[in-house]
Amino acid sequence: MAAAGTSLRARDDYRTLGGPEKAALLMMAIGEENAARIFTMLDDEEIKELSGIMASLGTVSAPVVERLFVEFADQISSTGSLVGNFNSTERLLLKVLDKDRVDNIMEEIRGPAGRTMWDKLGNVHENVLANYLKNEYPQTVAVVLSKIKAEHAARVLALLPEPFALEVVMRMLRMEAVQREVLEDVERTLRNEFMSNLARTNRRDSHELMAEIFNCLDRNTEARFLGSLEERNRDAAERIRALMFTFEDLGKLDGGGIQTLLREADKDKLTRALKGASESLRDLFFSNMSERAAKIMKEDMQAMGPVRLRDVDEAQIYMVQLAKDMAARGDIVIADSKGDDELVY
Repeated sequence: MAAAGTSLRARDDYRTLGGPEKAALLMMAIGEENAARIFTMLDDEEIKELSGIMASLGTVSAPVVERLFVEFADQISSTGSLVGNFNSTERLLLKVLDKDRVDNIMEEIRGPAGRTMWDKLGNVHENVLANYLKNEYPQTVAVVLSKIKAEHAARVLALLPEPFALEVVMRMLRMEAVQREVLEDVERTLRNEFMSNLARTNRRDSHELMAEIFNCLDRNTEARFLGSLEERNRDAAERIRALMFTFEDLGKLDGGGIQTLLREADKDKLTRALKGASESLRDLFFSNMSERAAKIMKEDMQAMGPVRLRDVDEAQIYMVQLAKDMAARGDIVIADSKGDDELVY
């Protein structure tokens, strides 16, 4: 059978259906009781593969269903079409399997892409994985890092506290073949404590997502959208505005943060960005440069003459994104307006 994540590219053409899709359609078409009997005769891997396809079927046109299941034509033609989704698949599984087993199966098909636990971990961002592993035993971390790709393991290792990371390295150097029981125990722990929590917490707040998108708009478009949104939903507009991080918010950086940002920023883009900045923000940047560097940048700004607002916006968006990327890496800390909380992006 093909991978469980296979999707139907043309759900109105019977000829494009492969064996896995036909099997999934059959399970959806014959009703929960009949499907439940079939599930009892499958092993876990078959259930995972079939369930994954069922959950991703979406809408399949009635003519395809009718042609594929001729023997059920009367029943199927009356239903019009079938819709496969996570909820209907989970409900069907719960009729025949215990809840823990169903939870594991649904976590497998909902979680990050990958057939095995180690494939899935390879798709988890290194910051997230390192934040979880730093609280585990060094031997457990050694097992995990030995099972994922070397480049991913390197990024995770670099984010762990150094004494802890060195202990992990020593365990990996001394590690022999991992007993199957130990490996299964680590997999079980990761699945129950990490992947299931990740699946639950991985849903992004829609206002945060829109604030991030609005951050990338030029100021005229941003003002137009926020103004229109404010007329329809004032609360949503205010929440998005509060979550947005603008170029002027770089004024919340301390001197060390400004200097770190200056070392990495493209000088031409920084000059254009400051051309449209407030006087106080310009002074903050200039005060954290050498006297000579500040003098040269001021002269460059004057030599530019008038600059298109769009070019200034693009330069400021670049600086904001650079600051957020550096904050995510831990190179700088961006405080909120009170100065007592770090904003995590």
